[in-house]
Amino acid sequence: MTEVAEAPGAERAQELKRIKHWINGTLVAGDSGRSGPVYNPAAGIQTGEVDFASVEEVDRAVQAAKEAFASWRAVSLSRKTEIFFRIRALVDEHREDIAKILTAEHGKVLSDAKGEVARGLEVIEFCCGIPELLKGGFTEQASTGIDVYSIRQPLGVCAGITPFNFPAMVPMWMWAPALACGNTFVLKPSEKDPSASVYTAELLKEAGVPDGVFNVVHGDKVAVDAILEHPEIAAVSFVGSTPIARYVYETGTSHGKRVQALGGAKNHMIVLPDADIDMAADAAVSAGYGSAGERCMAVSMLVAVGDAGDELIGAIKERLPKVKVGDGMQPDSEMGPLVTREHRDKVASYIDKGRDEGATVVTDGRESAPDGGGFFLGVTLLDDVKPEMDVYKDEIFGPVLGVTRVGTYDEAVRLVNENPYGNGVAIFTRDGGVARQFQFDVNVGMVGINVPIPVPVAYYSFGGWKNSLFGDLHVYGPEGIQFYTRGKVVTSRWPDPATSKVDLGFPQTR
Repeated sequence: MTEVAEAPGAERAQELKRIKHWINGTLVAGDSGRSGPVYNPAAGIQTGEVDFASVEEVDRAVQAAKEAFASWRAVSLSRKTEIFFRIRALVDEHREDIAKILTAEHGKVLSDAKGEVARGLEVIEFCCGIPELLKGGFTEQASTGIDVYSIRQPLGVCAGITPFNFPAMVPMWMWAPALACGNTFVLKPSEKDPSASVYTAELLKEAGVPDGVFNVVHGDKVAVDAILEHPEIAAVSFVGSTPIARYVYETGTSHGKRVQALGGAKNHMIVLPDADIDMAADAAVSAGYGSAGERCMAVSMLVAVGDAGDELIGAIKERLPKVKVGDGMQPDSEMGPLVTREHRDKVASYIDKGRDEGATVVTDGRESAPDGGGFFLGVTLLDDVKPEMDVYKDEIFGPVLGVTRVGTYDEAVRLVNENPYGNGVAIFTRDGGVARQFQFDVNVGMVGINVPIPVPVAYYSFGGWKNSLFGDLHVYGPEGIQFYTRGKVVTSRWPDPATSKVDLGFPQTR
């Protein structure tokens, strides 16, 4: 009998969709006897049941990827480019279908889901240029009759472990460069919203990706540990919370793997007194509450400098009643539910915790949450937040925006630099000199100047500093290509055989 984990108080749909693994080019039902629930967060009901992989099932996917690697790495760059252009066309053609899957299982509004697919598509487009991206270097006559050149080659079987908040985009950030570089891939998506990954696998097969090159296994810690410990997996990419990112990095590297593990965030948005307050307020509401705050790049802390605070708080408070919270499938909804009931309740608990710690609850999202069984929480605004409070220190990952007030620019920068996270930061100002100084001073991986969510375009790389990243290389872009390949240098000579002789001396280059 299958063991199914259920959340307390959750209703079940009449018929539950069973979500299977994708191994070696086909759907494969799980046989571990374990599974997990998948919900429609807007309705608050269980709609699916996802199979959880055993260690043996993970190994089956890895072996399929290993067997496919030899032939896939030998496919010409021209042929890979042709396949990637077809992948790009199919994802573009089905972007609304993918978005609807995301809204049904994650809860984000449909327009936001379409935006997610579009940003993932940008990385696929970047990978269509893989012949240019994999160019090496060549030096003729490095020594007499000797040429030296460098090449980059794939690693082998790679794996991705991805979060619930971007079920399509983050996997695309990983599998697209991995496959383009000639690797094969095993994806372990979030068990909370896994269907988009299986749908993507079907599109990749339709585009001409050979069986075994791309595989999907679902599951929990059993599957994660099986990936981290598997001797045939060369590299692991991860996005999630900082404690798990640290665990993934330490466990993966201890088993000889290359690992990039992107962790949590506490992103600040600094508003200087000279800023356009209306523009800053619009940006704060958009970046703080978009996707219900379930973004690692969401703005969760506003830092009001000098006398900017009262005007900024007033402008934000004025906008909050206009934020339409509801079912993501409804065209007028601007913010959907949170992904699970447990997560909603955890996020909501920070409202009372903030009040108890001394913060001022300007707007309580529990009061504006839609009625019904969905996992909804309205927009929440906390003022007078201090760095020692849990609402400041913790990554809440929900629609809770805090405001802390400081007297000077230097105090604001010190707050950001002393924070253990270093994912994203933004500054709003009309002063170009201050903005330039800020990007020089701040110890954060991604910086926005009058841009609240500074996610880099696909031909740069995404990643933070400090406890927001474990590993040396960021995801996608040039660093993504570097992560999924390793360098090789070839020294070549084609001399007249008559000149050959034994020489035990140190190799000369003169």
